[in-house]
Amino acid sequence: MMNEEKARNLLRKWIEDENLRLHCEMVAHATKWYAIKLGKDEETQHEWWLTGMLHDIDWEKKPDEHPNYALEHIFPDYDLNPEITHAIAAHAPARSGIEPETELDRYLFSCDELSGFMNAVALMRPNGFSDMKVKSVTKKLKDKKFAANVSREDIKRGAELIELERNEHIANMIEAFKAI
Repeated sequence: MMNEEKARNLLRKWIEDENLRLHCEMVAHATKWYAIKLGKDEETQHEWWLTGMLHDIDWEKKPDEHPNYALEHIFPDYDLNPEITHAIAAHAPARSGIEPETELDRYLFSCDELSGFMNAVALMRPNGFSDMKVKSVTKKLKDKKFAANVSREDIKRGAELIELERNEHIANMIEAFKAI
């Protein structure tokens, strides 16, 4: 299986934009945080981290083909667990035709959009995540102009997919990102 160093090197090969790399790191951290919370073993925790790390690898260079380009042209060169590639396909169901079904699929989907949104909120705050409250995030979610490209519907669906109230999911993500 691909270790963290190889995953980060592969990410650097495909993604030059530091903000997109940060997004991948955040999603990796959030999915691993949930794997730990759910009591997964270390190998599974690493797989969840790896899924988050690689989920947008083709977004910068092949945005119109994302995530299918990575699934067809990048990942076959690596020995990735099929659960990882399935989850990456399922994080963009409108593009891949694959709906989130497995536990990993659902958690990747739930962490993706919310991670990006919460990073935008953190950038507006002097202390970032360290003193962030759920209310700070929910207030910004109501402002359609703030991080307008982030799908509020996907954030809502993500919480539903992991069977949590949206605010509980946000609280979990704050906790996860405080540790970064």
